[in-house]
Amino acid sequence: MGDEDIRATLEQHWSVSPTEDWHTAVERTHRIYDDNVVVEWPQSGEQILGLGNLKALREAYPAKLTFDIQRIRGSGELWVTEYVISYDERPVYTVSIMEFTDGSKVGRETIYFADPFEAPEWRAQWVERMEP
Repeated sequence: MGDEDIRATLEQHWSVSPTEDWHTAVERTHRIYDDNVVVEWPQSGEQILGLGNLKALREAYPAKLTFDIQRIRGSGELWVTEYVISYDERPVYTVSIMEFTDGSKVGRETIYFADPFEAPEWRAQWVERMEP
């Protein structure tokens, strides 16, 4: 797959609709992963080994999830997606780093999560507020 194909695949992957049946969404969005995918969550020190475990974990997830994609960047085998994932309407800023193997399937994904926080007053003179 070329870069345009990978970008389109990622856009489809992240386009989970909040009205979609979660089981159907899990099946549809997991088409991009290799059977032996490794998904890492460095902040919690966990990794998910294999597509079967990834699907099972996501199907059992207890919260309603929605995704707001901010940016997708990459080329070749390495792609980064910045997005806000909402867990039962609580936003978490997220970065996904995907490594494609053989140019078609994700063999490794590393995901970083960050909660929003209030900007401190002391630096207000040097910064501008971003639109949400």
